[in-house]
Amino acid sequence: MTGLRLVFAGTPAVAVPSLDAIAASGHELVAVVTRPDAPAGRGRHLVRSPAGAWADEHGVEVLTPQRPREPEFQERLRQLAPDCVPVVAYGALVPPTALEIPRHGWVNLHFSLLPAWRGAAPVQHAVLHGDEVTGASVFELEAGLDTGPVYGTLTEDIRPADTSGDLLERLATEGAGLLVAVLDAIADGSARAHPQPADGVTTAPKLTVEDARVRWGDPAFAVDRRIRACTPAPGAWTTLRDDRLKLGPVRPVANGPRLAPGELLVERAQVLAGTATTPVVLGEVRAAGKKAMPATDWARGLRIQPGETLV
Repeated sequence: MTGLRLVFAGTPAVAVPSLDAIAASGHELVAVVTRPDAPAGRGRHLVRSPAGAWADEHGVEVLTPQRPREPEFQERLRQLAPDCVPVVAYGALVPPTALEIPRHGWVNLHFSLLPAWRGAAPVQHAVLHGDEVTGASVFELEAGLDTGPVYGTLTEDIRPADTSGDLLERLATEGAGLLVAVLDAIADGSARAHPQPADGVTTAPKLTVEDARVRWGDPAFAVDRRIRACTPAPGAWTTLRDDRLKLGPVRPVANGPRLAPGELLVERAQVLAGTATTPVVLGEVRAAGKKAMPATDWARGLRIQPGETLV
């Protein structure tokens, strides 16, 4: 097999396992396309994306167009003459004029079993909606939103305590191997992409801060799912005494005292919060401007009164 000449497109940390896998493969990585440096931290200094930082460390050229439709970017891509552009969470729409440049197109590693959960937040929606199994798909990028024909898939069980971060970390690692396997197949001519079925299409838009607000009037299982889906981002939250609190994952209890939705009960070894069904045990709590701490320490310091309620 003769290796492919590749330009990789990706931005966040979940793209890095694929970069590592490509670097260890028989393919040639000539450049990385990533989102422009963005302000971060208290000082709001410009910071390179994780994929861009990886390229810097490995001496690989970095391209940071504001938009892939820019003529200067597309001209540089033509000069680099890639056979294929593998994509992992790049974060920008790629126009047809750019898609047409590599002879084998752009192939995208997406963290769902397409056509389920097309969109920006497939892992979060899988957790939020209580899916028991998810996976990853490598498909040919086209103008539609995650609609292209699929080269290959893998499946992954969603564990009862999985946060989106836990699940995404596993999928990023396992998906890297799938992506390289597809690139190998493209290189040796054995790759076959199959159209996505028309049935089973669901969409996964980015979760907003309002989506991350805990609904205490939901059943305990739904409260648990929402918090895990929003961990680590955008971060589940609620309010007490008009102050916002970030919440880590909770633990539903099968048999507990009857509490009104959001009602707090501080016990010696745990803090309970009511839902529409059974209570949940709070995990970590982080008040605005403070570090995260166990709920028992938080409640003790705040001197929670009987009947106080999270909203």
